[in-house]
Amino acid sequence: MPLRYVFTELFQGLRRNLSMHLAVVLTLFVSLTLVGLGVLLNQQAAKAEAYWGSQLQITVFLCRDRDDNPSCNGEVTDAQKEAILDVVETNPEVAGHYLESKEEAFEKVKEIFGEEPFSGPNPAADVDSMPEAIWIELVDPRDFEGITSAVIGLDGVSSIRDLRHALAPIYASINVLKWGALGIAGFLVLAAILLVGNTIRLAAVARRREIGIMRLVGASTLYIALPFLLESLVSAIIGVGLAAGALGAFMYFGVHQRISVFIDFLPWIGVDEYLFAVAGIAILGPMLTMLPTLALIRKYVKV
Repeated sequence: MPLRYVFTELFQGLRRNLSMHLAVVLTLFVSLTLVGLGVLLNQQAAKAEAYWGSQLQITVFLCRDRDDNPSCNGEVTDAQKEAILDVVETNPEVAGHYLESKEEAFEKVKEIFGEEPFSGPNPAADVDSMPEAIWIELVDPRDFEGITSAVIGLDGVSSIRDLRHALAPIYASINVLKWGALGIAGFLVLAAILLVGNTIRLAAVARRREIGIMRLVGASTLYIALPFLLESLVSAIIGVGLAAGALGAFMYFGVHQRISVFIDFLPWIGVDEYLFAVAGIAILGPMLTMLPTLALIRKYVKV
């Protein structure tokens, strides 16, 4: 098979239908970028959930003097504390626990807000105003209803804190962005397939005389179709390259330079997740152009 002819037809086809190929490239670029963003956001959600699933603990705050909870009748007693600890220790959902004293709680507060608010004649808080707390580690972070319901009504318990409620809006936002990107990408993928079909049809019509002559001299379907396939492959490669560059820019300027700096308490996606997303669009891009071309080529190269 003379490759010179094939590449000559390739360049002529790209030049004849330049506007259509540009439309295919741009549509692929946008759709593959959105697909890649959906993949990255999906990995970010999984990464955050896995990290916080292993880190989250339930905190049981015990009653203190002048507690805001009306069910508390002053400072928790030793007997109440022992009863609460007994329930925690015997609960099958609990993997471990420790009792945080007032002094330890006060030191944590000072680490967060600094020493200044708690010094001087009118400090914002003191050791006695801190509640004792029981920090509970779970066997399975998803199973926490049992220990929560077992502890919440006990005498001496003021409140229970579960960070899942605080983190729920973050997870919800990530999921909305993920499904939104994938949904828009789905429509653009369909548009890319239709554009590829129209491009192949126009290219075949423009070369119908050459195709007829080649058929008369016994050229095979593969020989005739190869320039069309290469045109689709070139469009796919350019679209994938642009999408990979856009995802790389998003990772560097968006995630590592901006988001991770302001929200530094979450683990963020990195190079491995980026390469996984690029590998996905590198497979999807040629499929979106080559498969429609193969499906339509038999019809349009017949004379």
